[in-house]
Amino acid sequence: MVATSTASPTTTTSTRRRTLADREGFLGAAFLAPAVVYIVALVAFPFFLAIAFALSDVTVGDFSYDFVGLRNFRDILGDPVFRRAFLNTLVFTFVSMFLILVIARVLATVLIADFRGKRVVRFFILLPWVTPVALSTITWLGLLDSLFSPIDWILRELALLPPGGHAFYLGKPGLAMGSVIAVHVWRIVPLATVIIMAGLSAIPEEINDAAHVDGAGFWRRQLEISTPLTLPVTAVAALFGAILTFTDLAVVRVLTRGQPVHATEVLASWAFNKGIEGGDLAQGAAIALFLFPLLLAAAVLILRAVKRMEIL
Repeated sequence: MVATSTASPTTTTSTRRRTLADREGFLGAAFLAPAVVYIVALVAFPFFLAIAFALSDVTVGDFSYDFVGLRNFRDILGDPVFRRAFLNTLVFTFVSMFLILVIARVLATVLIADFRGKRVVRFFILLPWVTPVALSTITWLGLLDSLFSPIDWILRELALLPPGGHAFYLGKPGLAMGSVIAVHVWRIVPLATVIIMAGLSAIPEEINDAAHVDGAGFWRRQLEISTPLTLPVTAVAALFGAILTFTDLAVVRVLTRGQPVHATEVLASWAFNKGIEGGDLAQGAAIALFLFPLLLAAAVLILRAVKRMEIL
């Protein structure tokens, strides 16, 4: 007689589960599914919806879809406020990114060193990034108040302002843009600092020790060792910073609302004003779409630069 053994249902189910969990194709699809759903729901769908709106005359009061072609793009290109917002966006982005990368590199160099109280210093440097942007910007709104600014009081005590004088940080075009840039830099520097710190920490200590033995000073080690080796990481920090800066709305919205006389208006805030507050969803979507080619070009250039750095 030949003995036959039948596996129990529990054993069969367990084997099937183990087999399914061992399949790389299934695991890859399962792990990627949440990211794909996120991208489709929160990136792809709004993007194509914005394209559809930009080619129509949809408004908040009339949601019926009528195709108008490129009329909205022609209208906003002829709008002087749009041209002002476009130039402000470029100035805001380039100046902010320069300051962010310089300050972040200095802070990262300091924070990787061993000194007493380093954890406390790291906590206060990272605090702006973890604080909700609206809450932190409202705090700056009080600090930059036209009449009761504590910064003005300090400047008067230092005789840098006349008695009773006020700087009107948010009331003058140049100072208003400078204030917006300063607050945004204060917000984004912690993120760039953490990224650059990771790059500096990845440099083998033997390289720095060998350079020190060869007589290389601090500045020479920074210029010839640390800076070249951390360029790819710095480029990644620049990419994230550029995206967050170029699409930023909260700081301008809370501090100035694009004023005075649209001196601090950027594309993101102008798209919000036209599309949401003004009720013209079609023109708001058309303005917002101008962000896409600029961000795409910046991302491609930075990623290509990173690839060349890695090859070298």
